[in-house]
This record gives sequence, structure tokens and C-alpha cells, in this order.
Amino acid sequence: MAGKAFDMIVIGAGPGGYVAAIRGAQLGLSVAIIEREHMGGICLNWGCIPTKALLRSAEVFHLMHRAKEFGLSVEKPGFDLDAVVKRSRGVAKQLNSGVTHLLKKNKVTAIMGEARLTGKGKVTVKTDKGEEELTGKSIVLATGARARELPGLEADGDLVLTYRHALEPPRMPKKLLVIGSGAIGIEFASFFNTLGAQTTVVEVMERILPVEDEEIAAFAKKQFEKQGMTIMEGAMVKQLDRGKGKVTAHIETGGKTGKQEFDTVISAVGIVGNVEGLGLEDLGIKIDRSHVVVDEYCRTGVEGIYAIGDLAGAPWLAHKASHEGVAVAELIAGQKPHPVRPESIAGCTYCHPQIASVGLTEAQAKEAGHEIKVGRFPFIGNGKAIALGESEGMVKTVFDAGTGELLGAHMVGAEVTELIQGYVVGRTLETTEEELMHTVFPHPTLSEMMHESVLDAYGRAIHF
Repeated sequence: MAGKAFDMIVIGAGPGGYVAAIRGAQLGLSVAIIEREHMGGICLNWGCIPTKALLRSAEVFHLMHRAKEFGLSVEKPGFDLDAVVKRSRGVAKQLNSGVTHLLKKNKVTAIMGEARLTGKGKVTVKTDKGEEELTGKSIVLATGARARELPGLEADGDLVLTYRHALEPPRMPKKLLVIGSGAIGIEFASFFNTLGAQTTVVEVMERILPVEDEEIAAFAKKQFEKQGMTIMEGAMVKQLDRGKGKVTAHIETGGKTGKQEFDTVISAVGIVGNVEGLGLEDLGIKIDRSHVVVDEYCRTGVEGIYAIGDLAGAPWLAHKASHEGVAVAELIAGQKPHPVRPESIAGCTYCHPQIASVGLTEAQAKEAGHEIKVGRFPFIGNGKAIALGESEGMVKTVFDAGTGELLGAHMVGAEVTELIQGYVVGRTLETTEEELMHTVFPHPTLSEMMHESVLDAYGRAIHF
């Protein structure tokens, strides 16, 4: 291959890597990107996107059962799991080819293969045609992460699944155990529970959705239980005995261990960074608990080498990876980007009801020493929510009492993953309660609850 020297080499073509490569090319850099498996990485192929396609099917199925409420009739709602999965895979495939097209359009050299750093600015790529060596003035590590496996609870792809197996499930679970109640665990629990699986979620922390505001997590838990889920908090799966077509789980809670039988287990107990086989240690790149250590500009401490996305630590979010990718490409091209501020990155969970948040929880704001004002507004007080038949939910806002700074916003309910961006923009613009109060929100929309929650923090809510 001609032209093996590049301004920038990106390793990994997920939402961090491919975005970094495109931005670098836009800025006039010569860019190569190396991917060992799928263009678009886990996010597009085995993560964010296909799970949303599955969850959309579950949402439509749920609405079919509620048809009568809307004056409609549906004869015996049913589903074909294979067809649901097939649609999800089709969505992923469409986006995968979209990324390939975007890289080509931006004249990025894309190479399928395994990369290894072999010296300063040197990358060896093992492809199916053999090995080739590239040189790059700057190297961006964007190799992402994979599911964490706990000893004794390892996935086998049949009885015990990771998120990846669960996207092409071997069967429709009748009795499902989900270990872990972060976004991934709760989304799969929500999907299979809606389709009729008897679902149990086990969370080792004292409450589910441990990164969310406590009040929001408690509200969500109540909704999940109403839908028939069993939620076990402060509990631990100690052992899985695998038999023919069944798993016996030993679950410890409150100091006592009980046994329960399931036909399917999904393990969603966090992630570990893909740091192996890259030659990082030889170059003196620091690794801490499977993640590459970086500064606020994603620099590794070794000149010319950057790390972005899940590989570089929390929050493990595709949009954080993309934003870091843009910032690093701009830095390499000699610009002065702002560092990424994790506290202004929204988290979204697409279960039913949806959950979305940005900034500090009420507890974190207090811990940080803020005197706070908190506002809340329920979906039941919003005309559009009632018209949609989605009256279960809440918007919560946390302000600094002295300055009026919006410290955090937390929501649970229909479409909140789309609504949260209003508060994200507000935080980026360093808005105070005054600007939010003066903003005219359109009617009838769910977004009006965002306005009312701000008003409520200052004792001025109109509709509740």
C-alpha cells in the first residue's frame, strides 16, 4: 500500500475512533484508521444502536396491549423473536456501511486488521494479507472496552449471556436473571420483561441504577415492579450451577444465601478496557484497572499518543467518546479545543420508563457543599403526557441556591432521553434559573415539564 506515513493513525473505529478520523481529515491531516472487527465498533454493531432497535419493538408490543385505552383494537398481540432480532441486525448493518462510506468520503485510509505499537510513531498491522508497518506523527487509541466477566459467572453464550449474546439470544427466556442494574442490565431486563419473560434483577449495590439520582432510581424501581420484575438490591450472585437447559443461581442477600432456578442469565457487571496486545506497556503508557490514564486533553503522557472513549475511563458513553475524538483531532491539527467536561455529559437509559440525567444528583450537590434548591414536576401535571397515555414520570432539577447555577437535572418517563438535551445546552451556556424561567416552552409538549420543574425549585410552579 502506497503512502504508509500519516499525520494521524487511529486504532479502533468505534464512535470515538471514526469520528476522530473524520475530524482529522476535515482539518487537512492525512489519516489512517485500523479496525479489527466492525466499522462503527461495539456501539453501532453490538451496543447502543441494535439495543435501541430491540427496545423499540418491545415498546410497540407494549402499546399493542394498551390499544383499548386509545379506542383501538388489536387481535391477540404476538411477536416473533427471530424477526425482532433480524430487524435490529438490519439497523446495525445499515449504520455500519454508513461509517465505511463516511470514511471513504473523507479520504481516510481504512485498514481491517490488528494493530500493535512497535515504537515511537510506529504501528504494525496484522491483516489477512500479512503484516504492514505504518508511521504516524500522532496516534489515537480508541480500542474501547468489553464486558467484564466475574469468576464462576463467565458467559457461555447459551445459558449465561453477555450483552453481545443477548442481542442474538439463543431462546426467548421464560425465567431470566439479570446480574447488574446499570444501563445495559436494565435495558435488557426491560426488553425481555416486556416480551413476557419472568425477570429478576440482582444488584450488588444498595439500590438499582446506582449512578442515578436516588429519587429517580426509586421511582423507576416502582415502575419496574409494577411491570412484574423482581428487583433484588444489596444482593450478590455467589455461584451459578449450570445444568441441562437450566441454571441454579446462589443469591446472597442480607447475609443469607438462597437458590433460584432460571433458564437464562444475562451478566451486565461492567466493562474492562481493551488494553491487551497493543504494546502499551513497552512504550511506558500508564494503565490503571484496565483503562489508559490520560489528562483532560486525552494525552497519555507519552508524546504523540492519545487515548479516548471507554478505553480512557468513565463515563462509558459513545457521545463522550465522539466528543473526545473531535477534541483530540483538533489538538493534533494545532487548534485549541476545550477539554471534555464529564459532568456536562448526559446519561441515557432506554428502559421503560426511560431515564436521563446530567450533572450532579441531589446527594452529590450536597456533598460538594452547595446549598441547593430542588424542583420537581410530575408527568401527571402535563397535558401532552396525559394525551400520550404516559402519565408516569418526573422531572427534577437541582440549583445552587446562591448563584442559580443549574447543578443537575434528572428525569424518568416517556421520551426523557430526547428532553435532557435542553438542560445539557443550558449547562454548556452556564445558564441560571432566570434564563430558564424566561424561556418560552412550546405547548403542548413534554418539555413544558422542564420549565415547571425550574419554576418549582423557586416556589413558582403553575400547574402543580
